[in-house]
Amino acid sequence: MINTMLKLLLAVVLGAATAGEFPKPARDVSPAAPGTQQTAVFAGGCFWGVEAVYERLKGVSNVVSGFAGGSKPTAHYEIVSLGTTGHAESVQITYDPSQITFGQLLTVFFAVAHDPTEVNRQGPDDGPQYRSSIFYANVEQRDVAQAYIQQLDAAKLFKRKIATTLVPLEAFYPAEGYHQNFVERNPTFPYVVYNDLPKVRHLEKAFPELLKRSSH
Repeated sequence: MINTMLKLLLAVVLGAATAGEFPKPARDVSPAAPGTQQTAVFAGGCFWGVEAVYERLKGVSNVVSGFAGGSKPTAHYEIVSLGTTGHAESVQITYDPSQITFGQLLTVFFAVAHDPTEVNRQGPDDGPQYRSSIFYANVEQRDVAQAYIQQLDAAKLFKRKIATTLVPLEAFYPAEGYHQNFVERNPTFPYVVYNDLPKVRHLEKAFPELLKRSSH
């Protein structure tokens, strides 16, 4: 019964058919030398669950929950929650591109982390601070993300067109300390149980080859 409930919740979260292999990006960011550190900033609803998903990926050394799209003076949770600051709850992912590529991060973003067809909401959360956005660091990230969105729309994998916006990254502001690593520290919190843990379980089932060896 629990597994059935989780599958139903997952279908609602993703808004897409889960059967079959999720397509890989047709193009990716150029390879980098081993040990190189790069960053990606994604917004896909409440940052707790998105952070929990990316923390489990190989090659990812750090994931920070925070805000992007607004100004520094308004980068505080209580203010962002008003939905008037221009910020989106986001995660900053630091990764080694020789172990995991930007394209693979994108695949997880669209397949697992959130429903990219929702506009200014995600699951039970409503407002522009929960929008789906990719804050690209350079033109190559932008072009790869844009090509992948077109690829997914053409494949008609989702019931609706992808609503994810592509926005140049101007700044990323870490959220308050109590938001960091929230899922790991609060696994029985009701919001986490119903909204975030299904994403983690889906990741583990759908992309075992991308997981860190220590992941459970």
